[in-house]
Amino acid sequence: MPILEVENFTKSFGDVNVLKGIDFTLEKGEVLAIIGSSGSGKTTLLRCLNFLETPDGGRMRVNGETLFDAEEHKKLSDKEIRMRRLHFGLVFQSFNLFPQYTVLKNITLASELLENERLKGENAGREKRNRVMEGIRDHAMELLATVGLTEKAESYPCQLSGGQCQRVAIARALALSPDILCFDEPTSALDPELTGEVLRVIRGLKSSDRTMIVVTHEMAFAKGVADKVIYMADGVIEEIGTPDQVFNHPQSEKTRSFLNAGQQFQF
Repeated sequence: MPILEVENFTKSFGDVNVLKGIDFTLEKGEVLAIIGSSGSGKTTLLRCLNFLETPDGGRMRVNGETLFDAEEHKKLSDKEIRMRRLHFGLVFQSFNLFPQYTVLKNITLASELLENERLKGENAGREKRNRVMEGIRDHAMELLATVGLTEKAESYPCQLSGGQCQRVAIARALALSPDILCFDEPTSALDPELTGEVLRVIRGLKSSDRTMIVVTHEMAFAKGVADKVIYMADGVIEEIGTPDQVFNHPQSEKTRSFLNAGQQFQF
């Protein structure tokens, strides 16, 4: 069973049809790269997956569970949206860290809020609360080690480089152990040197247990790391396949034109 199934996603903003019927599946442990020109619908698709936008039509399942079905005509409560969003972790282009909190607090905040709500419902005592919060902190430190920033735990975002901020954002997205980790052009705000450090971290996250969707303009990264590539154009999936199929043997004229427009595949 695929970990993610998307069927006929549509989305319009006013008279502009941004998504025109998106269908794809993703297996556990796969890395999916989504490429395409600006305005092709890549970011809107990612925002729909993460419940930051509501599709006008279609359905989505994660691990066989229906998380969204436009035909249900049911408006989800804020709590339901928050719970369904937990299946996904999202890393934004512009980091979106809380400037008033330390690196460590940025990573632990969501977990602390969720656990405090759960523990309040259980009427848990102070000792149990302290153990849970300590576990959250320990997990956050492990994630900081994963992205190579243990020594920055007590620093603030303003004291970090752009690449370091993005690596903190990756650790934060991992903190709630999402089923699917999503990246929305994670290097678009970085210079080439910092881009390399962030892509190395993402490459290092690839494993049989971690499923990722990466919207990217880094063609070399998509070719070298992804298991599956989607090329989007004008709100539709113009081409989908392995990196070899899409980059070396594209079937669509639009795909060929996009790839021939100055793209370089250097590692």
